Amino acid sequence: MGISLHNVRKSFGPVGVIHDVSMEIPTGDFAVFVGPSGCGKSTLLRMIAGLEDTTSGTIFIEGRDVTNVEPAQREVAMVFQSYALYPHLTVFENMAFSLRLKKTAKSHINEMVHGAARILHLEDHLQKRPSELSGGQRQRVAIGRAIVRQPKVFLFDEPLSNLDAELRVQMRLELAKLHKQIGATMIYVTHDQVEAMTLADRIFVLKGGVVQQAGKPLELYDNPDNQFVGGFIGSPAMNFLPGRVLGRQEETLRVAVDGAGKELLAKVSANLSDGTSVRIGVRPEHLQPVTNGIPATVELEEDLGGVSYLHARLAGGQAIVVETRERRKSLDGQTIYLGASAEDVLVFAEDGRRLR
Repeated sequence: MGISLHNVRKSFGPVGVIHDVSMEIPTGDFAVFVGPSGCGKSTLLRMIAGLEDTTSGTIFIEGRDVTNVEPAQREVAMVFQSYALYPHLTVFENMAFSLRLKKTAKSHINEMVHGAARILHLEDHLQKRPSELSGGQRQRVAIGRAIVRQPKVFLFDEPLSNLDAELRVQMRLELAKLHKQIGATMIYVTHDQVEAMTLADRIFVLKGGVVQQAGKPLELYDNPDNQFVGGFIGSPAMNFLPGRVLGRQEETLRVAVDGAGKELLAKVSANLSDGTSVRIGVRPEHLQPVTNGIPATVELEEDLGGVSYLHARLAGGQAIVVETRERRKSLDGQTIYLGASAEDVLVFAEDGRRLR
């Protein structure tokens, strides 16, 4: 097992920020911690790195208890949001810095630096200084500095946040390729769920210092455990509509959308009393035009070429987003009628729990 956390807690004085977190990350996995600002994902990463003390619980790396081990002895390498490069040193010197501190043989330093440079396409930049590089190249140097240390675990703390949109996409692809090439265990922190979905073997969704759900990206997308995960994973976000239970129809639950005068069917086996208040979740791509569906007035249409997003409002005032790939005339101001298949309608309790 690559990394194991058992009942880990972290408090700053009386304020708890990580609450009883346990997780298993297999050797060679690319794990992503994702969640809103202040959810504790960076603190958790820094605890694994040894940069923050653990209030209670244990942390294991490759079967070794490192809870109270110094950062330099944990065999991890961390890449930060800021590149933290030495401006007066060349790319080669920046990447070789930690090896020189260890008094590593020059021949080995050359071998390691040139090997990392080939992986990161930096061979032609080794004699340049950071000021001569683009943002993406600087971040690759920071990653190269980590690679030459040959750590057991790579830790990335929002490394792409300082890059523009195009470079972020490019660097996402390069990180995915890097993981395939070297096969090391990697943990990546981000608030961007698109990065999480595209990079991760396994995603850990955090909120308030608690892991809300962990699993493969599409597992979380298709089968969220609660309303928070359903709303956080996916772009545009899942639509949530207030509703109430009308009863059962064979293997499905009948739920009415408040203020819409219409009902939907959901594949839910839980026994719920008629009239129970619920939240109905439907992703934008699962809402389809039907003859006798829920009426919604289109307020804005976003055409992005291959896909369009209709921002509409129900009679009860609830805003929804509908994804469509059909080419058509503008629907601004028009009323459309929407439905969804029972398999695509999720139902949540008022406290956010998924009802199955």
